[in-house]
Amino acid sequence: MTAVLQDRSELRAALLAWYDAHARTLPWRSPPGAPERTDPYRVWLSEVMLQQTTVPHATPYFERFTARWPTVSDLAAAADSDLMAAWAGLGYYARARNLLACARAVANEHGGVFPDTEAALLALPGVGAYTAAAVAAIAFDRPANVVDGNVERVVARLFAVETPVPAARPELKRLAATLVADSRPGDWAQALMDLGSRICRPKSPLCLMCPIVAFCAGRATGEPERFPVKAKKAARPHRQGVAWVLRDGQGRVALVRRPDKGLLGGMVGLPTGDWTEAAPDAVPPVVADRPAPIWKEAGAVEHVFTHFSLTLTVRVAEGQGDFLWMAEAEALEALPTVFRKALERALAMTAS
Repeated sequence: MTAVLQDRSELRAALLAWYDAHARTLPWRSPPGAPERTDPYRVWLSEVMLQQTTVPHATPYFERFTARWPTVSDLAAAADSDLMAAWAGLGYYARARNLLACARAVANEHGGVFPDTEAALLALPGVGAYTAAAVAAIAFDRPANVVDGNVERVVARLFAVETPVPAARPELKRLAATLVADSRPGDWAQALMDLGSRICRPKSPLCLMCPIVAFCAGRATGEPERFPVKAKKAARPHRQGVAWVLRDGQGRVALVRRPDKGLLGGMVGLPTGDWTEAAPDAVPPVVADRPAPIWKEAGAVEHVFTHFSLTLTVRVAEGQGDFLWMAEAEALEALPTVFRKALERALAMTAS
């Protein structure tokens, strides 16, 4: 049964007072109560980057992006390949394509100015309900209901929600909406995020430091870590594949452009075959009118995607062919993590 919270005004006052004193300093955030709201471009960019990674990991990407493309119109003018290379390492590359589509829509259809309502933001390409709510609240101080993973955890504990996630998510969103008010909605959204990140942590929550512990039904049970209740996870499938590292003997490596749709879509990558549960039928990327290079085993690398894990066998050779040739040092910067691991393995073998 979900607990009933009686005094939301006192809870809000306590959390906002804590946020005023303890808000994180982040490069995309204005201080609590600042008279000028944060640039919506910076809010939007940070929220897209943070959807699948952490603040420490996303921060240097954000700083590089905003130095290179300081406005949404600058980003809209970026070449697809430049943006995809800059995104490498942030994962979920469909988000990078959506990022560019949204930037171009804002530049071309809205004069380079983000719309200031949740509904209008939601109409932009690639902008989902969470991002629209976050930009509306944080950049425009609209009373939007911003619910990310941190907020879900806070709300699940605050109300002692027994329904397991992900089935509980509609209930958690409904309960979070009961806490939103017209006063300081942007600061409220960020206060909840900071509380979840710094105090109401997934493990070992710092309940004695929590400004709203007196209102927390999860704490009252004596087992706050039990919330949010987790549904039993299905086993993650495992796949296998081969990555081919073809070098030209002059410090360059052969790359290919992956199809726009699908996993790592639009990114440069090493030549590879299908990734399957059974051992793959590995066909090397040999150009027909040239002698086949001699491929040597360089071991294997492991990588975990959201929906499956992967063992990628690495094979190395020297040769030529019709590929995208890139200096090895540049390739290490441009490649998605799984292919960077494979190239690092190949270079380590050839250096030994």
